[in-house]
Amino acid sequence: MAKKGSNSLSLEGFTFEESWEEKRKRAEKIVDVLMETHPREKILIGSPYRALIHCIISQRMRDEVTYRVWEELFKRYKDMKTIAATPVDEMQEFLRKQGVGLWKTKGEWIVKASQILLQKYGGKVPDDIHELMKLPGIGRKCANIVLAYGFGKQAIPVDTHVNRISKRLGLAPPRVAPEKVEEYLVRLIPRDKWIYVNHAMVDHGRKICKPIKPNCDTCPLRELCPYAKGLVTDADIKGNSRK
Repeated sequence: MAKKGSNSLSLEGFTFEESWEEKRKRAEKIVDVLMETHPREKILIGSPYRALIHCIISQRMRDEVTYRVWEELFKRYKDMKTIAATPVDEMQEFLRKQGVGLWKTKGEWIVKASQILLQKYGGKVPDDIHELMKLPGIGRKCANIVLAYGFGKQAIPVDTHVNRISKRLGLAPPRVAPEKVEEYLVRLIPRDKWIYVNHAMVDHGRKICKPIKPNCDTCPLRELCPYAKGLVTDADIKGNSRK
């Protein structure tokens, strides 16, 4: 079996043979194709604070619902101070009426995170991933989203699309946790392209590499993709053993 890399990431969990150098070269080609196929003129979605609130709302929510609720929230509650002063039950009721899942938890997170930002950080969102993860409702994925889309920093948020597509493309072993997927992507992809990975893979996952019945025949990555060649399967990713 392949040996471990110098930074403790292993090639042993992959379902096909490929050296680190081969994988790195393929990863760079993949990102170039994704950026060309799914370009975006604008990466930032707003201020770091608005990016943070957007991410809290988005958890286990469809993108179109998240964006609508996010816009409505800031129409009613103008800024961090207003939200911090809002009773938790009022924010929860607002989210409930908007059709947000986990509205009780998210309402509490939104208000309490805003209060902490005012009290501890002087009303400014920290640009450090460890400080961000101290806030209610902010895990590693959301922290990276704030860094990338709020601050414009190089970061790779691993959401469900990035997790699935990275594994299908053989850029991460099929059974590792999302946090580990980020480590593989950070190692394989040039730093100056990290910020593009999330949006490009998300767009790719919505349009082509769908969870069920991906459009491999029309995919611009099919020649670079082990999933399209049958070397990685959905059963591998779900943890089912091959027969």
